[in-house]
Amino acid sequence: MTARPRRLLTVCLGNHCRSPLAALILAELGGPAVDVRSAGTREKWVGHPAHAQMVTAAAAAGYDLTAHRGVQVNPGLLEWADAVLAMDTGNLTTLRALADEATAPKLGLYLGDRDVPDPWGKEPEAFADIVRLIEDGAPRHLP
Repeated sequence: MTARPRRLLTVCLGNHCRSPLAALILAELGGPAVDVRSAGTREKWVGHPAHAQMVTAAAAAGYDLTAHRGVQVNPGLLEWADAVLAMDTGNLTTLRALADEATAPKLGLYLGDRDVPDPWGKEPEAFADIVRLIEDGAPRHLP
């Protein structure tokens, strides 16, 4: 009997830059050992593709974000996940308000002790920096 994959949920503000990239990287590096989803704390980008500059930065590192469509976090996703990985402390605070007694212990920061900065509105190099930062942080969450 094989164990079910570890369920990881990555969360950022809009599910437009950081969390979709983190989910993709975790899924590719973790393979069948993980089931990964991403979501945002705001609904603004629900149904929309990832940020164009993030798609470009991801592609330069060998990741294809073109299939991504934004999703808003909800209690069902928190229940589904074994670990909920917030990209920054602001999103972690929002998640804590949404969590209940059962889901609150699953919450944490993707990088453990620091934020993954939001590249929104910054130069293309900022998006490339985020790709490397998220790649470097991925092994801590993989079986």
